Amino acid sequence: MLSKAWKAGSGKQIIFAFRYLLGRFQKLYSVKIAQLAALIRFCRTTLLIFAPEFLPNFISMNKPSTAREDRYQHHDYYNVDDLLSAEHLLARDAVRQWVKSEVSPIIEDYANRAECPTHLFKGLAEIGAFGPSLPAEYGCGGMDEIAYGVIMQELERGDSGIRSMASVQGSLVMYPIYRFGSEEQRRHYLPKLAKGEFIGCFGLTEPDAGSNPGGMLTNVKDDGDSYILNGSKMWITNSPVADIAVVWAKNEEGRIIGMIVEKGMKGFSAPEIHGKWSLRASITGELVFEDVRVPKKNVLPNVQGLKGPLSCLTKARYGIAWGAIGAALDCYDSALRYSKERIQFGKPIGGFQLTQKKLAEMITEITKAQLLTWRLGTLANEGRHTPAQVSMAKRNNVHMALEVAREARQIHGGMGITNEYPVMRHMMNLETVLTYEGTHDIHLLITGQDVTGLAAYE
Repeated sequence: MLSKAWKAGSGKQIIFAFRYLLGRFQKLYSVKIAQLAALIRFCRTTLLIFAPEFLPNFISMNKPSTAREDRYQHHDYYNVDDLLSAEHLLARDAVRQWVKSEVSPIIEDYANRAECPTHLFKGLAEIGAFGPSLPAEYGCGGMDEIAYGVIMQELERGDSGIRSMASVQGSLVMYPIYRFGSEEQRRHYLPKLAKGEFIGCFGLTEPDAGSNPGGMLTNVKDDGDSYILNGSKMWITNSPVADIAVVWAKNEEGRIIGMIVEKGMKGFSAPEIHGKWSLRASITGELVFEDVRVPKKNVLPNVQGLKGPLSCLTKARYGIAWGAIGAALDCYDSALRYSKERIQFGKPIGGFQLTQKKLAEMITEITKAQLLTWRLGTLANEGRHTPAQVSMAKRNNVHMALEVAREARQIHGGMGITNEYPVMRHMMNLETVLTYEGTHDIHLLITGQDVTGLAAYE
């Protein structure tokens, strides 16, 4: 009878019936844990006899799901969508659906195991997330800077590590090759990078040169038709799986130059960094160069000095300013929904003043960040944005997102620290985003220098 019912499609009702009966049995008759366990064993034995095909479902219903349902709904309190073009909305919605179908079901599991879902590189290429605002003639998206921003926002709504995979590829690898590379380099590398056939990384930060990249020790020496590269780079996203690295080093005159170092060059290695509590679904490593012979044709010919790497960072920071909003929106959305569903003292916790205060402040700060990035995007499209403006947006929006994540965690209570909800993962990720590609304090000093004309870090 039970077997027939399950085969007839009423298995879900059976699950609910078991849960209800077990709960009522314990509540009404004050059943002890041992007695309840005995009852569960009896139920399992009964299923084994009468409906063996149902037993795995009965066992798994008491285990946490490895695939979290993505119930996200977009929030646009000031109708900022009205300021976006049809192309922007189309790109955003396509990426949002991809995140819901490809990222959300697996991201908690990958983050829990501290493993990067490298199979998503191909998917990111297919949705146009690699170099979306670079010219179509090189196989890139050919869209504008706002389209690039909304794509990064949706990716980070899924996970900061997934956005990092894309923004490093597009802003820190493809962009310098496009802007500073030769036409031969553009034609050779950009189409492969756009398709995800090549994965790239960006080598600037060193163990003893973080906020002060001019203090780098990595160097090259002229050797005929090649340079001999020595040194190391630290905290490099994608490096262990990268096919190429855009590396910045000092030449014998002390001037910084950029070059493309390819996987397989003798003396070049990229060990992975383990033990991270943040960006756990992103792969991070080092770059180590021991007498690596790099052909001079791999040098980026159209830039020298810090202007090269810093302009790349401006491009990436712009994407981060948009991306952080995505993480904040995901936390806010989860907290808002939870506040309506969680009942305490006979009503949803969203009905209490302190919870509403948190939610109201969250959406206010998110809305301000949305307007800030939209304006920055319009300036970028006109070629009128400045690095200092990008610094302001990156600093403000990442800090905002981290505060939203912390408040959302409180609304979720104890459940907020579990992987049943995305909040704690976002919070841990944002601790890194607050620091990388310019620390929170350095961006503050950039704004300070811009308004006073005086550099406080020199």
